[in-house]
Amino acid sequence: MHCASCHGADLEGQPDWRTRMPTGRLPAPPHNISGHTWHHSDEVLLKIVKEGPAFYAALGAETEMPAFGSVLSDAEMAAVLAYIKSKWPPQIRARQERMNQ
Repeated sequence: MHCASCHGADLEGQPDWRTRMPTGRLPAPPHNISGHTWHHSDEVLLKIVKEGPAFYAALGAETEMPAFGSVLSDAEMAAVLAYIKSKWPPQIRARQERMNQ
């Protein structure tokens, strides 16, 4: 799976994901509740997967993540997001869902 190679098979992310690597870029964050994925709407998350997080670079959050829009279909990206969300506890899913409304 494209995501698990960096974000981990258990959504744990890379070690020290808040500390910049020697390249100045940030490691892959976790997608479990210890990360910040659930702080974003589905629209933002899908944009990051499709176009890459380049728009965050202006905020100083450069990463190694490529854009997957030419690799994954919209349906595949939605399925990845659904899988990630399925691993969150109900209260976190509910909180994130409110952002989608």
